[in-house]
Amino acid sequence: MKKILLIFIALLCISCGKAFLDTKPDKSLLIPETAADMQALLDNSAVFNGAPGITGIADGDFYTTPAGWTAWATDGERNSYTWAADIYGTGTGYDWNRLCQQVFYANVVLDAGYGGDPGIRGMALFSRAFANYHLLQLFAPPYAPATAATDLGIPLRLVSDVAQRSVRASVADSYAQVLADLRAAAPLLPLNNTEKSRPVAAAAYAMLARTYLVMGDYARAGLYADSCLQSRNTLIDYNTLSAAASKPFPRAIPYGNDEVIYYAAQLSYSFYSSASTLADTTLYRSYAPGDLRKSIFFKASGSSGTFKGNYSGIVAIFGGLATDELYLVRAECAARQGQTAAAMADLNTLLAKRWKTGTFVPLSAPDAATALAIILAERRKELVGRNLRWTDLRRLNNVSLVRTLNGTTYTLAPGSPRYTYPLPADEISLGGLQQNAR
Repeated sequence: MKKILLIFIALLCISCGKAFLDTKPDKSLLIPETAADMQALLDNSAVFNGAPGITGIADGDFYTTPAGWTAWATDGERNSYTWAADIYGTGTGYDWNRLCQQVFYANVVLDAGYGGDPGIRGMALFSRAFANYHLLQLFAPPYAPATAATDLGIPLRLVSDVAQRSVRASVADSYAQVLADLRAAAPLLPLNNTEKSRPVAAAAYAMLARTYLVMGDYARAGLYADSCLQSRNTLIDYNTLSAAASKPFPRAIPYGNDEVIYYAAQLSYSFYSSASTLADTTLYRSYAPGDLRKSIFFKASGSSGTFKGNYSGIVAIFGGLATDELYLVRAECAARQGQTAAAMADLNTLLAKRWKTGTFVPLSAPDAATALAIILAERRKELVGRNLRWTDLRRLNNVSLVRTLNGTTYTLAPGSPRYTYPLPADEISLGGLQQNAR
């Protein structure tokens, strides 16, 4: 275990490019020797149970006042809010660094032989895929079948050897690796865990559903969402929650919140904790009378509300996997395949648990196109604060975001290259990686 502690100290500041390669600690400190060592490394929740947070500032579900914007802690936050060409400046790309750290640690375990334990191998493969999926949502262009083979993806680090030079793979190859890791992980992971910080098979299926949804493969996304829901389909009845509570949801860790499949917390930004950060007014007003989500997700503030609908049940903002998302994925995929009745059945199963008892009237749709529109509207209302809308905006490509701050109007048009974040400056200057167009 001393060796594991040394790993944690030696690898606090790793990255995917030369900035990472320049840090070459003693190889003896990088190799856990036993299955217990490797499990301890993977159980470092401060590393592995982290998800990006910065794009939640940019996705339009929340806004702030000029004073609130000025008070934020980092240039990255302020620049994300206005969709600036340069996000990080000379600052740190925290989301990039954390995700690359997850990849590196996972590779350490895989290269060391995972103690011969298939479950540990499955956990490492899942963790690498989880990180690479999120890197793709921030630092690679949206998946487009016609150009995926030539679009610049992410550096695919598949070994822990710090001497191996990083290069950017194509978007197609990057997504293929995420899918391969998840498919390999699924049969190795347990069906149940008492700690939701450890992935189970359903989590791998959920990530496969997410990934295929982003790729526009709705048949496979729907099938994997169904596979997940076959084993994890519990929904919380919001009538059992206190709308007056500052934290309405039970603590997800170690085993609270029955909807949570896999726990991860978004990286902390002052944007999320600021009293000046309010829900988009159109979104806030879209909840109908009888829909409990409005009072459970938000504390009223003026014409809008501050967010409190955090599935973590603690201060850290939830960024993991939960069953409500999978019902919506399966519903969307059914609608896109012309299965109107099945799509609306899934949506109504979800919504029946969200409305005040005795007030919900099941929704209906005359055709699949109408069903899809209803499902996408409910997806935004249900998954607010999860940092999922950024990916939805990228894949749906049909919304213009507009903000006014200090007298200046900012616009993010559909298909804008600014939906792809720039790589941090040190990865360009030290690592030699090609920068994204902005």
